[in-house]
Amino acid sequence: MADFVLDHVMMRVGDLEESLDWYGEHLDYIEHARWEADTFTNVYLGPEDPGEDGAFLELTENHDTDEYDNGDAFGHIAVRVEDVFDAYEELMDAGVADYRDPESCGGSYAFVKDPDGHEIEIVEREVGPRWSIDHTMVRVEDADQHLGYWTRKFEYEHTGRWEADSFANYFLKPEDGGDEAMAVELTYNYDGRSYTLGDGWGHLAVRVDDLHDDWATLMTRESEDYRDPESCDDNYAFTKTPDGHEIEVLNPDASPMDRS
Repeated sequence: MADFVLDHVMMRVGDLEESLDWYGEHLDYIEHARWEADTFTNVYLGPEDPGEDGAFLELTENHDTDEYDNGDAFGHIAVRVEDVFDAYEELMDAGVADYRDPESCGGSYAFVKDPDGHEIEIVEREVGPRWSIDHTMVRVEDADQHLGYWTRKFEYEHTGRWEADSFANYFLKPEDGGDEAMAVELTYNYDGRSYTLGDGWGHLAVRVDDLHDDWATLMTRESEDYRDPESCDDNYAFTKTPDGHEIEVLNPDASPMDRS
């Protein structure tokens, strides 16, 4: 199992049952785990078998609010299909709102939105089960800084890039991660804009072999000491990217599925 492989992406939702119904009906996601706390509920969703290095979607419902600001620093999650036109038509027939169809995206991808306005890209891939998470996109203010962050702190490698007239996309994931592993997509706009994080998107999570040893490695590599393992009951920890995106660090036994 790869170290620092992306385990899940967390998003906050206003109506948990509505979101569970939406992802279950349209993406065939099932509930893999649930954690009920006094003030919030976490549910981990995904395909029935996402694969050893596949990723989950974590939906968080806070009990004291149903309203969030999605901001613009988080872009989207992307899910895999065999044919983007067939998949988009299937979603339209099922009543999903038409947002960005394949024709408007050059025929290679499309976008829909979930009930809370989180954007979901549909991409054609020959790996992983249908609708499994392919990547999570975040916007960054300094591409060189963030490429260095992911390659130095987490030993990620480039798996692809796309440079356009006004922006560039960079894809990264662990060198020894499986084909089904989720990538992180860094989007850098050339106009020097800044971004707001909002609170609708929560974090990315990476799995490690040993929480304390790998946390010490991250600290040696000068990643931010945001919430150390001791402050999180030695089950997980949190660091941050240079732009403030939170990254959870957790042991495999804290993942929604036993991958041993």
